[in-house]
Amino acid sequence: MATMVAAGEARPAVQLEITSLLSRLETSGCRFNRNGVWHTASEAKSHLLTKLHYIEDRTTLVSTEQFIELAGSKSSFSGKPYLVQCGNAAAQPSAVWLTAQLHSLRAASKRP
Repeated sequence: MATMVAAGEARPAVQLEITSLLSRLETSGCRFNRNGVWHTASEAKSHLLTKLHYIEDRTTLVSTEQFIELAGSKSSFSGKPYLVQCGNAAAQPSAVWLTAQLHSLRAASKRP
C-alpha cells in the first residue's frame, strides 16, 4: 500500500491528475456500478469527489494511483469492487479503467 502522510490536500500535480481523471469519467458516457447499482458517470464523479474529500480529511494523497486504490476501486462500505461499463463493452473493474485513463492522460501530457 502507498505511504500515507499527514492530512491535507494532495500536491498540485496529483490534484490536477485526479481532477482530469474525474473529468474524463464524467464525460465518458460510461456507466459506473457501485454495490450492484448502475450509476451515470456524472453520479460516479460526484461520489468519488465525496470519497476524495473524506480521504483528504484524514491523510494526504501522495499519488493518483493512491486515489484510485483508496477511493476509486471499491466500496468502503461493502468492499465490493466498482465496475465501469462503456457502450457495449463488458464491464471492467474501475481500478483497471481509471488506471488506463491515467496512463492515457500522462502520455498525452508528454506529447509535444
